[in-house]
Amino acid sequence: MKLKKSILLGKVKLLFFFLIVFNNNLLSDEKIYEGSFIELKVLDKVSSKNYKINLKIGEETVFKNISIKPLKCKNSEFDDSPEIIAYLQVKDLKNFGNNEVFVFNGWTFSSSPSINTFDHPVYDLWLTRCYN
Repeated sequence: MKLKKSILLGKVKLLFFFLIVFNNNLLSDEKIYEGSFIELKVLDKVSSKNYKINLKIGEETVFKNISIKPLKCKNSEFDDSPEIIAYLQVKDLKNFGNNEVFVFNGWTFSSSPSINTFDHPVYDLWLTRCYN
């Protein structure tokens, strides 16, 4: 009977060891895919100029007449069809009469920006990169 308890206790300890090691690997892999900075391409529709801007996650940045605050970005885990997603909040600083807080508030996708469109009369935004 004592031998069975020892074997069972050893199996339980081994199971906990594998769970802890496997769980730590999952958490560390998740941090690889999340970035601290994003790169956006901005098209000024009036002047037809393209701008590339780099933004830090969590910090609000003013670009001409709009304020952009990225809250999160993530690279896909798959190599065959890479996807970059980011959560952005964009405010129009010139439109004081509008009661809406954000011109855009949501997730944007690098491969399909039309899924959740950023609709502004002067600027277009495209997500190009998420990096550390």
